[in-house]
Amino acid sequence: MPDDLNKRLEQSQYGTPKVNPDEQRKYLGTFRERCYISMTLSQMEKTNNKEQLQKHLADYSESSLLINGRLPEDLQETYIAIATQSQKKFTVVDGQSPKEKDPIGLLVISSHAVNEDVIDIEKKFANKSPIHQEKKETKKSFWNQLFR
Repeated sequence: MPDDLNKRLEQSQYGTPKVNPDEQRKYLGTFRERCYISMTLSQMEKTNNKEQLQKHLADYSESSLLINGRLPEDLQETYIAIATQSQKKFTVVDGQSPKEKDPIGLLVISSHAVNEDVIDIEKKFANKSPIHQEKKETKKSFWNQLFR
């Protein structure tokens, strides 16, 4: 009984404990496993990334957006307009300061775990041009060379 009382007192004094608070701070209050797409402040300023987001936002039907509330207002307004055009729910949250090293500015998230391997917009939707692979000569084994 006293142990239960101590837990209750600690919760009332410090609040309920959070799971991975550093991860939640980095990902605007959510977990990495719930993210489809992430954009940093510098990526949000690039026109190509904005177009990629508009193009692929419809691919995630049950998603919503988290926008860092500490970003410049013109960026916030641009991405809020994209969210409303795509009929996506969005939330402006108090995130990392833009003074920090390239903070996350926008996340496309789900309400449940999706476990996407790559969430960075530039890596996820990179223009993949066909790479011409040169034919490598297969090295013949000693026995093939000997008995040929």
